[in-house]
Amino acid sequence: MKDIGPVVKEDSYIGIAASSEGLYKDRGSRFLAYAYPVSSEREVKPLVDALKAEHHGARHHCYAYRIGADGALSRSSDDGEPSGTAGRPILGAIDSAGLSDVLVVVVRYFGGILLGVPGLIQAYREAAADALAKAVTVGKLATRPFELEFSYEEMNQVQKVLKSTRDIGTVSQVFDMQCRMQVNVRLSEAENFIDRINRLNDERGTRIQCRPL
Repeated sequence: MKDIGPVVKEDSYIGIAASSEGLYKDRGSRFLAYAYPVSSEREVKPLVDALKAEHHGARHHCYAYRIGADGALSRSSDDGEPSGTAGRPILGAIDSAGLSDVLVVVVRYFGGILLGVPGLIQAYREAAADALAKAVTVGKLATRPFELEFSYEEMNQVQKVLKSTRDIGTVSQVFDMQCRMQVNVRLSEAENFIDRINRLNDERGTRIQCRPL
């Protein structure tokens, strides 16, 4: 991987663009690693369950993920391996790569020889690192969601604010006599965005409601 920095730098961070795979072998055991881009915990279980179904003959399906612009949401699972020998090393590989919004699952096929705690830690870490090293990285923006509510007559004023806001993304919109929009605002622009709406209401007498979600 190239250009890997800290998980959050100002209001941007690094994720992966698509799934990738890795492999580590030690004394007959095979550790198959699968890295996936994810943006919520809801995506994790279906991906893990699919690998369990595909590799039903494997002894362990261990995983870890880190989610969010600040990487605050994380979890790891040893799935029957000795505590701390699988999930944490996988999470450590994610952190060493400086990534977030990433799930890594490592499937172990036992080779008949016990690897011991140090061997397991190395195997799970190296398998995860191999999958992440093969991933294509992508820059992601840290954003804050807002809901706007305004009358149809105020549409032009709202559009002007939106066009003057850098890197704003529209999630949903309903245009009627009373309009609603949900937008994602770049984190560094969030306070300015609120100020623009408030100033517009003060100066033009509009009644645009802006609610953080």
